[in-house]
Amino acid sequence: MVDVVGVFARWLHIASVVTLIGGMLYASMVMAGAAGALTKEAADTLMERAAARFRPLVWTAVIALTLSGSYNLITTPGHSSLYRMLIAVKLLLVLHVFAAALLAAKPKNPRRVRQMTGAFVSGLVIILISDYLRHIF
Repeated sequence: MVDVVGVFARWLHIASVVTLIGGMLYASMVMAGAAGALTKEAADTLMERAAARFRPLVWTAVIALTLSGSYNLITTPGHSSLYRMLIAVKLLLVLHVFAAALLAAKPKNPRRVRQMTGAFVSGLVIILISDYLRHIF
C-alpha cells in the first residue's frame, strides 16, 4: 500500500527546494546580470519588484520545507551516528539558506545578490548531502 502522506511530504519537500533554490539561482545569475545592462535606477526598480514577487514564494517554501522536513525526519528514525552528523550539517546549512532567502527578499536590500548567491550555493550542498543520505542509508 502506498504511503500517501509520505509521498505528499516528499513531493512537497522537493517542490519547495526547487522553488527556493531555483528562484535564488535565477535571481542572482540571470536577473542580476540582466539588470546590469540597465541604469542604476531601472536596475534597482527591477530587482525590488522581483524581490516583492519572490517574497511570498520564499515564505511558502520555508514553511513547506519546515513542515515536510520535520515529517520526513520524524518518520525515519534509527540511523547511524554518521547519518545524524550529516543531518546536523544539513540543518545548519538549511538555516543559512532560510535566513539568506528571507533577508534577500526584504525591500531595499543592497546585499540581495550576494545573499542569494550564498544561499543557492549552500542549497546545492544540501542537495548533495540529501542525495548521499538517500542512497547510502
